[in-house]
Amino acid sequence: MNAWAALVVGGLFEVGFTTSLRYVDGFRNWPWVLAFLVSVSLSMGLLEYASRTIPLGTAYAVWAGIGAAGTAAVGILAYNDPASLPRLLLLGGLIGCIIGLKLLH
Repeated sequence: MNAWAALVVGGLFEVGFTTSLRYVDGFRNWPWVLAFLVSVSLSMGLLEYASRTIPLGTAYAVWAGIGAAGTAAVGILAYNDPASLPRLLLLGGLIGCIIGLKLLH
């Protein structure tokens, strides 16, 4: 797997671990705790792998941006989080910055 693909997949697993946090219930809900642990392990492992090739600051910014935008999308689509125009425009800007970092590398 190339570094950029690993970074994107790692960012998606970040969405998995942040979403799992909603259900771990103080780390007592074991299926969700396991989902969290698997997701966070894969996410961090893929970030580490990608940062061997991609500059660390760029890799972290892209990984965190994918996680933040993805988690916000899950919140909007699954949990009725606010989807105001300013919020959507700012998330679009975040995604634009992620694309820009990729294009500059």
